[in-house]
Amino acid sequence: MSLNKPYLDIPGTTIFDAEQSRKGYWLNQFCMSLMKAENRKRFKANERAYLDEWPMTEEQKQGVLTRDLNRCIAAGGNIYFLAKIGSTDGKSFQQMAGSMTGMTEEEYRDMMIKGGRSADGNRVLGEDGDAQPHRQPQGSGAGSAGRN
Repeated sequence: MSLNKPYLDIPGTTIFDAEQSRKGYWLNQFCMSLMKAENRKRFKANERAYLDEWPMTEEQKQGVLTRDLNRCIAAGGNIYFLAKIGSTDGKSFQQMAGSMTGMTEEEYRDMMIKGGRSADGNRVLGEDGDAQPHRQPQGSGAGSAGRN
């Protein structure tokens, strides 16, 4: 049985839920392996050979090899695990986030200092209440007693 996931319509956003967690299990396990120096060394010596030791999909492996973190996230990666790849490459989280937005590190930093991205075009239609039944006024007619 499929669950109702009203959060899936947030433009440009992949929600890391149980389904994404299952999808990305081996990708995220690979990332966690990079916490050990000997694994980082093996990975950097021959990335493809190291990735082939993991039962990841080819899509996941290509995302890692090309350092396309958005592709990795779509393939079930969790950004907190994927950060291990950036650390292995000597990159800061800020550099990684910039690469995911198509910005340089400096552009990304400046945007965040100024308050972040504009919400325009990045919200669910009617987010202020008109598209979310649980937030809509319930009326004052019969059957509405006790509702605010």
